[in-house]
Amino acid sequence: MNPKNTLTNREWMDQVVKKDEISKYYTNNKNFIESNNLGTILEEKYNTSTESIRKILKKSLAIETLSLKDLATLMQIEDKDMWDEMFEVARQIKVKVYNNRIVTFAPIYMSNLCVNNCEYCGFKKENNMMERKILTMDEVVSETKVLAGLIGHKRVISVYGEHPLSDADYIIDTLKAMYSVKVPTKNGFSSIRRANINAAPMSIDDLERLKVAGIGTFQVFQETYHRNTYEKVHPQDTIKGNYEWRLYCMHRAQEAGVDDVGIGALFGLYDWKYELLGILSQSIDLEKQFGIGPHTISAPRLQPASDSDLSTHSKHIVNDEDYKKIAVLIRLAVPYTGLIITVRESPEIMKSLYPIMTQRDASSNIKIGGYEESFNQSEDKQQFMLGDDSSLDQVIRELADMGYITSFCTAGYRCGRTGKKIMKLLRCGREGQFCKLNAILTFREWLDDFASPGTKIAGEKIINKEIKQVKNTFSTDDYNKLLENYNLIEKGERDLYF
Repeated sequence: MNPKNTLTNREWMDQVVKKDEISKYYTNNKNFIESNNLGTILEEKYNTSTESIRKILKKSLAIETLSLKDLATLMQIEDKDMWDEMFEVARQIKVKVYNNRIVTFAPIYMSNLCVNNCEYCGFKKENNMMERKILTMDEVVSETKVLAGLIGHKRVISVYGEHPLSDADYIIDTLKAMYSVKVPTKNGFSSIRRANINAAPMSIDDLERLKVAGIGTFQVFQETYHRNTYEKVHPQDTIKGNYEWRLYCMHRAQEAGVDDVGIGALFGLYDWKYELLGILSQSIDLEKQFGIGPHTISAPRLQPASDSDLSTHSKHIVNDEDYKKIAVLIRLAVPYTGLIITVRESPEIMKSLYPIMTQRDASSNIKIGGYEESFNQSEDKQQFMLGDDSSLDQVIRELADMGYITSFCTAGYRCGRTGKKIMKLLRCGREGQFCKLNAILTFREWLDDFASPGTKIAGEKIINKEIKQVKNTFSTDDYNKLLENYNLIEKGERDLYF
């Protein structure tokens, strides 16, 4: 028997949680949620005149992080025309910071073993209807081959339940397995170039080890920033019941040198306005203490899950109109961040948010080991139900038809454009130029290696348009270097970037 599996839950919790790696980040002996009095901020009345709102929007357009009161003011707007104006500003910000591209990725669910009993999650320990599995390294390689070799993904987000058997050692092994895969394609080769991690909060020591192993973005969602709700939906005899261990996971990541982090909330557990203030509070505190905010913010919405009454009957379930407001407000409040919308959402919602989002998944399978099987959604085999089962090829054609280029770029991470360096580049718009150039190169790769005939036709139109824009608006050196690399990719070279 694996010795990790012989520990009691309490023994394991005591090993994992380091209390001094929480309190060291307090301000005046309080966490950043308590210090900010979010409930009081929400209850105040603010000046929502057109003049007042446009002053706030001017800050967003300057790629300045908004204050909590700025965000609370925007949330009190009732006028539809003003919301339309805010959406347009959000669109302009997205183009200014990230240019005309949307990054795609797919999840790999590595394990659904879990010691927690979260009321909204199909993976919870007491859900006896859930089929349990943890992938072997051979199975990780097989899943990666499908994603990289048949679908064409270059980025993945690997997802792990919280359990002694899926600890940092296991995560490091899976990273090595994913990065080892190199698959021949029609014209070149394909591999996973960026493996992001969605896992439980960890200690500084474990995060330092993950940094060495080549972790991409470290992604942890607080689920809900409202402490009473958090404690209600996360039983206190579980490790996830420790609110502050989770609240400061990204502070520990920054200290460990993992300077590319992703945060979010599960919208539907509590009042979405409070959750947005919580996300902004975390962003502000990270900027204050480390000079580095979240590289991405995700906005998952509560979806039906196996053995979870809360997932369908929460009194805080978010309707479509409010969900679109959430996306707009994230883009305005933390304008430099990447906004991730996943296939929890319907195709209609995804399409409506393309102008302001930066990342989405496609060809997603959230069953453990599901990419090698034909995928039929089943509550007893996955964490929650998906809203969009579109293939990557279908998504790329839709994006191209709407005027967007799909990007498979992972260059910035390997060029050192992370942390404080990328914060500066995002705020001044220079990173958006890198995004455009690398989107063209990686899209050329994908079109040649994976596109169906119809998608290739649509893709050629958008890629030619993008190249013309580079010629007309970029430096001659950038344009000539683009053409040089572009021609090499057409001849079969791969993974060229700025």
